[in-house]
Amino acid sequence: MQQKYFCGRLNTEVRTKMIDPFKKISESDKEKLFKNLEAFTYTLNKGTSIMPLLTGNDLFGLVIEGRIQIIRLDPNGNRTIIEDLAENGIFGSSISRLNDNEHEIITKEETKLLIVDFFNILNFHQEPSYYFTQFILNLLEITKAIINERNERIQILTQKTIRNRLLKYFSISTAKTHSKIIYLPFNYTDLADYLAVDRSAMSREMGYLKQEGIIDVRNRKITLKYSAYPARK
Repeated sequence: MQQKYFCGRLNTEVRTKMIDPFKKISESDKEKLFKNLEAFTYTLNKGTSIMPLLTGNDLFGLVIEGRIQIIRLDPNGNRTIIEDLAENGIFGSSISRLNDNEHEIITKEETKLLIVDFFNILNFHQEPSYYFTQFILNLLEITKAIINERNERIQILTQKTIRNRLLKYFSISTAKTHSKIIYLPFNYTDLADYLAVDRSAMSREMGYLKQEGIIDVRNRKITLKYSAYPARK
């Protein structure tokens, strides 16, 4: 469902580390901003492909509500989650120009998106304004957070074993929450795809970690029992 964006109250509850892209922008200024940027919103059901909304344009999307995944499926059927984005997550249209039929962007629940043409940002036709400058500053701050998260992902994927990928992922997650208890943001199948490992092999390794007293597992609740983790012989 497509509609021209008119300003309403946005859900600013943070489910990820991303800041609100409309921080320090009033509701009335949001209305002006979206009108001048010719932004659109789309409300999509769970399991809907977002790729058709991005084809052929320099567009970027913002998750207002809900959750999406950017996925790569190789010719052998191996699935890798490139990104998992919730509220305030931003994604670009560059993936739609790969044209290799291996990438997809899918909603994981009912999701509301804001779609903006990057050309309209570069050619903002109004006089310089506080709200537009603040919007750009917010986008830059979000971009910094995205770079940091991708660096963390590289740290995970460069680990040579499934065990070390799990432990690196848990370590990064606990550093963010300042707690030894973490709640997985997705199911074990998606976790395996995010870590780019086999689901069964990952489950076995988590079983070993539990048996060795390194972690405790209660569904999606993971408790780390030690700050240093020995390699399994």
